[in-house]
Formats: sequence, structure tokens, C-alpha cells
Amino acid sequence: MREGAGEMSRERYAGADRLRDGFLAAGYTVDGVAARLGPVATAALARHETVPARRATASGDPLDTVVRLFLLQLPVDQKAATRALPLDVAVSLGVLYADGDEVHARLDVRPYGEDDITEPWWVVSDLGTGLDGSRRPLTAEHVLGVGGASTMLAQLTPRSAVGRTLDVGTGCGVQALHAGRHSDHVVGTDVSVRALQLAGLTAALSGVRLDLRPGDLLDPVRGETFDLVVSNPPFVVGAPAGATRHTNRDSGLPLDGVSARLAGAAPHHLTDGGTLVLLANWVLRDGEPWDERVAGWLPTHGVDVLAVQREVLDPAEYVATWLRDAGERGTAGYLERYDGWLAALEGDRVEGVGFGFLVVRRTGAERRLATLDWPHPVEQPLGPHLAAWLDRQRWLAAHQADDALAAATVTLAADVVQEQVGSPGAEDPEAVVLRQQVGLRRAFASDTATAALVGACDGRLTVGTLAAAVRQVLGDDGGGDGAEEGRDLLAQVRVLVEAGVLTPSV
Repeated sequence: MREGAGEMSRERYAGADRLRDGFLAAGYTVDGVAARLGPVATAALARHETVPARRATASGDPLDTVVRLFLLQLPVDQKAATRALPLDVAVSLGVLYADGDEVHARLDVRPYGEDDITEPWWVVSDLGTGLDGSRRPLTAEHVLGVGGASTMLAQLTPRSAVGRTLDVGTGCGVQALHAGRHSDHVVGTDVSVRALQLAGLTAALSGVRLDLRPGDLLDPVRGETFDLVVSNPPFVVGAPAGATRHTNRDSGLPLDGVSARLAGAAPHHLTDGGTLVLLANWVLRDGEPWDERVAGWLPTHGVDVLAVQREVLDPAEYVATWLRDAGERGTAGYLERYDGWLAALEGDRVEGVGFGFLVVRRTGAERRLATLDWPHPVEQPLGPHLAAWLDRQRWLAAHQADDALAAATVTLAADVVQEQVGSPGAEDPEAVVLRQQVGLRRAFASDTATAALVGACDGRLTVGTLAAAVRQVLGDDGGGDGAEEGRDLLAQVRVLVEAGVLTPSV
């Protein structure tokens, strides 16, 4: 961990190893909690309902005590807390506090980890907006724990071994934890000193070393490059002046300015071949296509980019979602804040807000940009599939010429199935669809010639040989029309290679 401001010094986390040992001894791990609560109580707790979990944790043993303290936010008897954990350490670290004979959680500390993790992690964040229907609006400096966006980013990120990783807007350190498993050095930046304090405690409890730096977005890493950059930034489309501001969601930049800034600047912090994975919001207005707006943010040279739009919300739904997320729904002034934010978006001619992600690789060559509006279910984690997409872009760049592609060999991906669409009993199908079973699970309508070529792609014959054979079987005599059809087949091969239906042979 980088030494710097006193708030982030190692001395602040003295005794974290003892608290970690206490968690392990109590069985306070992902598997331990899941086994103790069972599926019903676990599902209820995900809905912020504690009654089933209260019933499952009534024994008073150390695990029940720790679960009640941190996950259910219940006071426990001080003697029980002392039996469960080194209470003096927990208090000195600021995660618990004593009030008379009772002990309460001051922070949310919960086990976290990947399926194959051998060393448990614990993520430290501020307590949430309330359980069992209680309301507790978030403070301006609230530090979020593991949520939907952070989970999505973790699943989107490729996990190949790298030297240096940068987590922009690290918050409580979730992405940095993941990066630490496959990076030699991890830097986390955040404008919130409080977030860095909790990220430091997350790292100390989890046995991970992080280089944590205070500052706005990329300012703390001026002049530095990284093999991997990830960011779940404060991308919420700007609330109006005077509205409650939350550091974890509001950048202070107008509209989607923070997404635009990072999309334009972060690629310049990549090493050659380095990867950026960025969650973002973008505004939809005046009939401007979302993909054109996002394309305008990005460098015009030296990157391969995949931009995916996963969801679009109308302005009212968007504002209501974020007010509810901050625990403000039903509180004093809620309707006024809702109306003011909605009026501000209307004044900026915002017709909707898109949510999605960008995956960028630094190439030093002509920009290649693909955009996809894809609100459909996908298979997670997507990270390996996105890394493969980037690799195929490099291959396609080397096979831009028709002659180069015709001389190459490709293979039908193992997950692709062919579906025939038509009326039951019909002699011939109305259409042939090639559908992926993994990753983005995309589907592609195919004509007879393309389907025939794809079905023969086993890596043994070149694309040009297969295209000629298909034309011959379909009755082409090799004239001008046949040459045009051959070019069409090559164009289809490029589309299917980019999507991953066909993969370059090794």
C-alpha cells in the first residue's frame, strides 16, 4: 500500500490481521454465511428483509453473532461480541462501537470472493440505506459496498496476467481486489479520502497490497501507463444545482461529462496492447444516435473499441431510480428533488439515458469501432469473451485484404447452433439462424450460401477454397455475378469472425 496521507498509512490498520483471524475462526466467509443462512434467508436478505436470517442466527455462537452485527445491523450483547471477535481491534479499526452493554456495527464488513478464491476477502463500506423497509438516506460521502454495477464490472473485466492495473474511482476497493489476483501492481484512485480509507481497510483485512492515491479520476496517475484500466465512475447524469450530491455517483460535470472525459483520456494511459473496461451512462437527445455520441468521445486513432448499450431509461424512471437508490424516496423534499432533477433534464432536451460499457484496446493503428445495442440476457462472466473479441479485432486488422482473408482458415465456434425458421411441415425453411450459446448470445440470420460455408469451417480448408466450393455447389459458373457473391461471402465471414461465430484457426 502506498504511504501518503495519514488517513491511508499502514498504522491506521494495525490489528487487521487479528480481526481477519477472528472472521476465519468464526466461519465468517462467503461459504460459511451461505451455509448458515440457507437459500431462503439468503434470498430474503438480498431483498433487505432480515426476519428469515434472524431466525437462522439465533444460537448465539460466534458466526451468528458476526452475521447479526454486520449483515443484519442488529445490536448484540458485548459479551457475545467479545467471544466472537477481538472486540478491542474491531473498535479501534472503527468497524464496531460499544454503547453500554451492547455492540453495534459502525461499518458494513462482509465476506466476498470469486468462486475459485482460496484466500477469503472482506469488503468494508458504509452501512446501507436501511433494512426491513426502514429509511436512511445516504450521506454525501457515503461509500458503497458491493452492488450491481461493481459486480458487472468485475464480470466484464478480462483476467489475463498483467503487470500494472489502474482502478479509477476505486470506492471501497472491489475492482482492486479482483485485479490483485492477476496484476503485479494495482493502483486505485478516488476523489473521496473516506473511500480510500475504507479501501485500505478492505485491503488490509483481505491480505492484499494496494497503491491508493487521492485525487480526481486520472489526475493522480499523470504520465503513467497501465496494462489494464477499469472504472466504475460516478457516471450518473447530472442532478441540477442545489440537489443532494453524492460523491459515489455525482461527478459534478454536466450530463454525461464524466463518461466522455474518461472514454477520451483513459486510453492514453494504456500500454501498447493494454485494455480499458469502463461503465458509462450517455444521454439520448435530439434524435442523436447513442453510438454516434459515444464514438465522438473516443480517440480517433490507435484503439479497438466495443461499445455496448445494455439498457435505456426514460428521464422519469432514471431520476426515480437514483433517488430510490440513495434512500431518498418518501423523505422530506423528495417530490421537490424529483421535480427539479426532471426539469433540469428536460431543459437539456434529454429524452432518455443509456447505460452500458466500453471495452478498449490500445493498438497504435487505425481505430476500429463496433457498437451493439444489446438489452438481452448474456452469460457472465463476459470478460473472457470480450478479451477474445479484442484478439479477433487484431486478426481482422491483419486480414483486411480479400486475398489475405481468402488464404486464412477459420473454425466454427463450438457453442454455435443452427436454427431453421419456418412454418411446421414446410419443405424449406424461411430462414436459417446461427445462434451463440455463450457470451453475448447473439443470433445472425444467414442465407443458404453463408450457412453452407460456416458449416464447413473446421480449420482445414482456406476461406477462399470453401467459398469457391459453395459457389460451385450452388450452381455458379464463376462469372461476374459469382465474383460479387464471393466478395459477399468474405464480408459475411468478417462479420461472423468479429462476433465470434467463426474463430481464426491457430
